[in-house]
Amino acid sequence: MQILRPGDKGYQRRLLDLNRRFESDTAVKGSVEEILFAVAKEGDAALLRYTKKFGGPDLEARGIPVTPHEVATALADLPSDTAKAIQAAKANVKAFAKRSLKKSWFMKNRQGAIVGERHEPFRRVGIYIPGGTAPLVSTSVMTCTLASTAGVAEIVATTPAGPDGKVHPALLAALSLCGATEIYRVGGAQAVAAMAYGTPTIRRVQKIFGPGNSYVVEAKRQVLGAVAIDLLPGPSEVLVIADKKAKPDWIAADLLAQAEHGHGSQAILVTDSEKILTGTAKAIERQSKLSKRPAELAKALKNTLLILVKDMDAAIQVANDYAAEHVSIATEFPGEVSLSLHTSGAIFLGGLSPVVAGDFLAGPSHELPTGGAGKSFAGLTVDQFQRRTSVVMYDEDALRASLPFLETFSAIEGLDAHGRSASIRLKK
Repeated sequence: MQILRPGDKGYQRRLLDLNRRFESDTAVKGSVEEILFAVAKEGDAALLRYTKKFGGPDLEARGIPVTPHEVATALADLPSDTAKAIQAAKANVKAFAKRSLKKSWFMKNRQGAIVGERHEPFRRVGIYIPGGTAPLVSTSVMTCTLASTAGVAEIVATTPAGPDGKVHPALLAALSLCGATEIYRVGGAQAVAAMAYGTPTIRRVQKIFGPGNSYVVEAKRQVLGAVAIDLLPGPSEVLVIADKKAKPDWIAADLLAQAEHGHGSQAILVTDSEKILTGTAKAIERQSKLSKRPAELAKALKNTLLILVKDMDAAIQVANDYAAEHVSIATEFPGEVSLSLHTSGAIFLGGLSPVVAGDFLAGPSHELPTGGAGKSFAGLTVDQFQRRTSVVMYDEDALRASLPFLETFSAIEGLDAHGRSASIRLKK
């Protein structure tokens, strides 16, 4: 844990360093290039080779798909409290998503032509669900539910299996309940490659969704063009803006909740109160001893940063520069502060709005931009599972009214065939 105060040497430099943008790590970039090329060329053979190399199970091609029997068993054995939690989260996410669905529309332009937009679901999408150190059941809810609500027919999920070849049963059950139609027990950049390029076992998809580690994020970046992607969500982040009215124990709990994701995660407090700064530091020390994930937490605590600023305006500037995945506003008037935030992935207003509610239950998807990408990207929404198509229809009157303008543009741009392609339709 690091503490930064205005009188510290290099204070302004450290604040400037928080103004980030996504940049690929050179070593990661090279490794991912190799993996993508191999899977594109060799298919299942490379997929299986890299799965084993990076700590996954030693599989045969026929063992890549999760079987219907495995899914049925996971559903049958799902504890009732887990099932209720999944269904509660799914209901909230689905209700929220329905509000964001785009609908087709049509109108007449000034020359009388019918123009509009048609919105329809992608036919086949791929969703990456991280496995790593924890079965991210909530990520299944926050991604597959959106795809299902949008009407996607084929929802392909890939997730790492343990060395024994098994996927956590609660994760399998959640994927099934939230709409996954195919599940494959592979992860990493090689799984992204399989979805992007296709293998004999995993047919290629149109668009890839989901968060992951630096290798998964880099793989998504590199396959863009071969397929579409949603965004580049990496390790978890939280930034808390707090004034003297905040509760240090609550702040520490929010910081530790995101930090326990482990390596690469970052938790930041920005406050104008020395009392809150020192109180939060002590609370972090107390609460970190209660963690059941001490190894993961220890890695992330090295990145935890508590910053003292002169006033709320300075705190807002830090938050906008950092562009955190989650921003928690623990101030007396959180709504006012939120109006000045323009780069946050998700904003949590007031002390009684813990970030974990957004992680698991509230309604908006928890797949959010990280690494400074919030300056340009929004979080995952249901309309990203829809494909937009423009529609244009002219009749003779509309084309005749449009012809002078079409011919003018054609003449200006020196494209006479363009103008003739319209005028030929009106010759008797």
